[in-house]
This record gives sequence, structure tokens and C-alpha cells, in this order.
Amino acid sequence: MSTRLDSASPVPSSQAPRLQLYTSLAVILFGAIALLFPSGYSLGPALLLLASPVLLVTRPKLGLERRDWAIMAVLMLYGGLWILEVWWDGQGSRGLDKPIRFFLAVPVLLLLLAYPPRMAAVWMSAALAAIGTGSFAAWQKLVLGMARADGHTQVIQFGNSSMLFGILCLGGLGWAVCQPRSRRWVALLIVGALFGFMGSLFSGSRGGWIGLPFIALALYKGYGRYLALRYQAMLAGLLFAVGVLAYAIPHTGVAERIGQGVSDVQRYISGESRTSSLGARFEMWRAAAMVIPERPLTGWGENGYEQRAAELVEAGDVGVAVARYNHVHNEVLDVTVKRGLLGLVTLLLLYFVPMRLFGRQISSSNLELRAFAVTGVLLCVAYIDFGLSQVFLLHNSGVMLFSFWLVILWASMRRLEASLDRRE
Repeated sequence: MSTRLDSASPVPSSQAPRLQLYTSLAVILFGAIALLFPSGYSLGPALLLLASPVLLVTRPKLGLERRDWAIMAVLMLYGGLWILEVWWDGQGSRGLDKPIRFFLAVPVLLLLLAYPPRMAAVWMSAALAAIGTGSFAAWQKLVLGMARADGHTQVIQFGNSSMLFGILCLGGLGWAVCQPRSRRWVALLIVGALFGFMGSLFSGSRGGWIGLPFIALALYKGYGRYLALRYQAMLAGLLFAVGVLAYAIPHTGVAERIGQGVSDVQRYISGESRTSSLGARFEMWRAAAMVIPERPLTGWGENGYEQRAAELVEAGDVGVAVARYNHVHNEVLDVTVKRGLLGLVTLLLLYFVPMRLFGRQISSSNLELRAFAVTGVLLCVAYIDFGLSQVFLLHNSGVMLFSFWLVILWASMRRLEASLDRRE
């Protein structure tokens, strides 16, 4: 058990119902327009941040525990070291935009711990995000005839974000089956999951598909052993059928993207091409392996890496594709290149501290509580997956979706824990 730093339970002010309605609507808005408009993912968090100073007036008893401090600490550590990189690398104020968002998630977490959104709002947000993003992707792919759906952001970010929303919907199924209108909620979240994955398929973003077995493992850990064997077999068969259909139907572009990936690998191994999609990634990873040992502790910084990469290209040590990007298309390698081993440690803490803390409730006898725990674990696993072939946290969308979904899920789980403790 965690050690309480403030043993008092939250005491709502007279404005608590209104503030809870406010946070609920902001959370719904966060998902509903996340990728439907440029920077749509920023509006919900901005509303929550603007409301956070109310804590100075209402002064609720937050009942913070060590694990709450741990969540805040990993957000600030990761953002703080990034800000140090911006400073010593001479990036100026432009480099502060993304790391400062990790700090802004902290007052939002405190607000949500005091006035948590209604649980239905959290899962409605995930469902609307997935359905909206998947529908937008279908419109771009099938109606507008775009080769790859990309929404209003970079195509890989769009596809992986759509998959993330679908994954969040799957995590919420444990909560859905406990509701008075369980069939409607289960149907909504299943539809959301299908649309979220459809958006990923229409984007053609292959990197996110690699980690699907690990997503499935986390889901099985949370829910699998509570399903009868025949239902497990039916679900596995359904997933296999969906995969076959996605590959067989030309409009999805899955077969084309997989075939292109195989071709890229073959041409890279033969030396024919180092500039294809995967070939360029292999070269960037090779460049990272060359420069990391040169500054292992503090890294090169973004500007320093770009200069060093240009030197490697000029010397003919790596392919020209390396100099086209300011990152290396892998989260772990990119952080290590730019912030050294210190940066790598903060990234691993950002992934695994929340995963471990959520994981403590993944076997809870309360399905609603387990749903938040499973979904929190899935959020971390999904970002590890996306980071294998993309620097997901280098984009505003990646930062916002991770940091603010993290605090929403954490505050919701903590609120439910407190509610169950009071009942007991």
C-alpha cells in the first residue's frame, strides 16, 4: 500500500457539482475534436488548465499519496530535462513549446483529483475520439481518394493516434459491462475500437501494427482469464478474420503497405536503396548508434545532432536520408542521442512508473477499477509501440495525448478507489 502524505479524503466545496460537470465536459471535448480540427487535442486540456487556479480558492483536501507524487514527478522530470536540453543546445523559446506541456499536465491532475470527471465522460471521450478519427480517415481515403489518410497532422501521428483511441475503447469494456445500460456502452466502445483501428489502417502507418501482440497481451492480462474459453476462441477468430479482410480488401492499402515494407528491407540489405521508408530508418538508427558513444551522458541536443548528422552524410558514412530529419525515427534512440543516458532514464521512467502504478489494480475484483488500470497500462504500452518507428513525443499531438490521457485516467482511477474505500 502507498503511504499517504495527507490522510484527509477530498472534501468537495459547494461548487463541486458544477466543477465536476465542467471537467466532464472538458474531457469529452478533448476526445470529441482531438483530430477533427487542427490542434483540436489542445482545447479540452486548455479548458482544464484554465480552471486549475480554482484550487487556490476552494482549497480542497486532495489526499495525495506517494504514487500521485510519482506520476507528477515523472512528468516534470521528463519535461525538465528536455527544457535543459533546449537551454544548453541554444534552441531558444521555440524549443520550450513541447516540454512545458508536461508541466502543465500537473495542475490539471490536481484539478481532476479534486473534481474528477464522471466516469461515463472518460469513456464517451475515448469513443467519440475513435469514431470521429476513423470516420475522418474513411472520408479522406474512400471519398477524397487520398493515398493515406492524415487528418490535420503528420500521417504517422494521425494513424497511431487513431489506433490509440481504439485501444482506449477496448480498455473501457470492463467498465461498460458493469453499467445499467451495459449493452449500449459495450456496443459504443466496440464500435469505437473498430473505427480507431480503421483509421490506423487507412493511414497506412505500419509502425503501430508491430506492437499489436503486446496490446493483446495487456488486454488478456486484464480481462482474458475472466472469459470462458469458447469466448476467447471466438474473439481470437474474429480478430484473425478482421486481419485477413484488412489485408484482402484493396481499399485498405494494408497489403500494399506490407509489400512495400518487405521490398524496402530487401533493397536495403542488398544495398540497392538506403532512401526508402524503412531504408532511411535503418540508416538513421545506424547513425544514432555511431554518435551516441561520442556523448553518452548528456547527448548532442537537437541542433548538435543535426550538425553531426550532416557531417556523417558529407563524409559518406551514412545515407543522405539521415540529414533530412531532426530525429532518428525511434523514441529511445532519439532521446539518447539528444539527452544522453540521463534522457533515456527519464523516458523509461515516463513509460514504466505509470505502467507499474496502474498495473497494481489490473487484477482488481472490481471491473470498473480494473478498466482504468488496464487502460492506463495500455496507454504506456501503446506509446512504447509507437516509439519503435516514430518519435511520437516530438510532436504536439503525441505530448498532449499521452500526458493528458495519463492524468485523466489516473485521477479517475484514484477517485474510484476512494469511493470504494468509503463504501467499505
